[in-house]
Amino acid sequence: MTVQQISVFIENRRGRLAEATRALGMAGINIRALSLAETSDFGILRLIVDNPDQAKQVFAEQGFTVDKTDVVAVQVPDRPMGLARILQILDEARIAVEYLYAFIERRGDNAIIIFRFDNSHQAIAALQERGVMVLASEAVYGM
Repeated sequence: MTVQQISVFIENRRGRLAEATRALGMAGINIRALSLAETSDFGILRLIVDNPDQAKQVFAEQGFTVDKTDVVAVQVPDRPMGLARILQILDEARIAVEYLYAFIERRGDNAIIIFRFDNSHQAIAALQERGVMVLASEAVYGM
C-alpha cells in the first residue's frame, strides 16, 4: 500500500525548477503533490505524479539526478486534532516520521497527507488497525 514518490535533486539556480516541471508537462505527466526543500547549493523536489516510472525516465533523460522512494498516502480528518490523532497512533507504535507533506486533493471531509516513515509496513499496519484509511497507489495516481 505504498505510493512511489519521485525525488529530484535540483541545483539552486534560476530557472532550474521551471525546467523540471516543464519536462514533466511536455511528457504529459501530471503532478499530484509536491514538496521542495532547499539548502544553499541544491534543492530536493519530491513529487507524486500520475506516472512515476515515466517521470523518473524523463528526469534522467534531462540530466537530473532522480530516485524513486516509497511513501504512504493517508486520509486525515480535516478538523482540529485530525493530524494529531494520526501522529499519536504512530508514536504509540514507536514509528518515526521522517517527513510529511499535504496532498492538494481533498476526499470528502479528509485531507490527504504523504508520509515517509522509518518502517512503512509497520506504520501501515498500525494505522489500519486503528481504522485509518491508507490509500492504494492507483487511487492516488488517479486523483
